[in-house]
Amino acid sequence: MDEPFIINLSDVPAFGHPRQRHSTSIEPEADRDPFPDIGLNVQVMRPGQPNCRYHSEPVQEDFLVLHGECIAILNGEERALHQWDFVHCPAGAEHVFVGAGDGPSAVLMIGSRREEAAHYPVSEVAAKYDASVTEETDQPKEAYADWHQEGEAVRVPNPWPLQAD
Repeated sequence: MDEPFIINLSDVPAFGHPRQRHSTSIEPEADRDPFPDIGLNVQVMRPGQPNCRYHSEPVQEDFLVLHGECIAILNGEERALHQWDFVHCPAGAEHVFVGAGDGPSAVLMIGSRREEAAHYPVSEVAAKYDASVTEETDQPKEAYADWHQEGEAVRVPNPWPLQAD
């Protein structure tokens, strides 16, 4: 049931994977009862670490850098981002985020849930950060197959509030 609530980011569950970001899901029991209209989380990346595979979605997504520095690869171009930079991705915009700088970065990620789908194109720019597929696909299981060989994301200590490394 979708009910109003207030929660501190340091109190939400966090999940991590060796090849990608730590994710804190603000949604209560997101795996069983996600928000009906938007997906919402904060992802924490170490320098050089991608948050996911380079992809596009058929819905709008928006991002706000809360802490540190990162790189947005947006439609094949690298763009340096700093705290408080905002990125808008209309439907179809290809993107991925990669941690940069001297310490962790944190990005608030918000996306529409009107349509659950993704396209994973091959990208030489994203491949520099292990963030590109080797063969184009629309299947998440294929896009992340090599990452999943190292295991699924597991519960980790909540990284918030972030501290410099």
